Amino acid sequence: MEISLAAEKIAHIGSFPITNSMVTSWIATVILAVLAFFSTRKMKTIPSGIQNVFETIVEMLLNMVNSVMNDMKATKKYFPLLATIFLFIITNNWLGLIPGVGSIGLHEVHHGKEVFVPIFRAGNADLNTTLALAIIAVIAIQIFGILAIGFWKYAGKFINFKSPILFFVGILELISELSRIVSFSFRLFGNVFAGEVLLVVITMLLPYVGPIPFYGLEIFVGFIQALVFTMLALVFIKMAITDHEHEGEAHNT
Repeated sequence: MEISLAAEKIAHIGSFPITNSMVTSWIATVILAVLAFFSTRKMKTIPSGIQNVFETIVEMLLNMVNSVMNDMKATKKYFPLLATIFLFIITNNWLGLIPGVGSIGLHEVHHGKEVFVPIFRAGNADLNTTLALAIIAVIAIQIFGILAIGFWKYAGKFINFKSPILFFVGILELISELSRIVSFSFRLFGNVFAGEVLLVVITMLLPYVGPIPFYGLEIFVGFIQALVFTMLALVFIKMAITDHEHEGEAHNT
């Protein structure tokens, strides 16, 4: 049994390598696009079928975002990004649990040694995928903050020469923002990869029957990790768009 920490390359487009985790992520994207198309193709006032399912999911996510924002206008503004992140992560996580992902592949010879290369791998079990999601989330947070309170006021959170203490606090704030990329990416990657390894080990020790309860656990973990990533992004957006100076002045009056 050999478990690779990095995603395996299965093809090339010119000099651009295609990994098995990329293929799974593309499939997740296609699935979401197809479901979105069929759920909105014939919209009804009284929803049914797939439209009803998706409206229920959207309503739950919308209420979750609004519970933090406390402003429906702001909620509708940031909801598309947050909902997309949640749906992409949970779809990617659950695709990795489908039988065949990680077990269907080819035997190739690398450096004189035969190795098994799976065609599919859980998208979020690749640090590149989670890192890309983290970078997108963190950059979006900065853009939302700048648009909400202005560039100079937002930059003042990180660069402040009014006093040595405020300057030091600003540096800490900047380090905190950058560390979110590491936190976002490694938390999601670590949990998904650990679940992948757990299922492989249990399958080797107790084939067929042993992995069943752990599949249920990983379905739950996949949902929780998508929820945690989305909630953290939501809270950070709320913090970024809040003008603390304005709130302080309003409180004092």
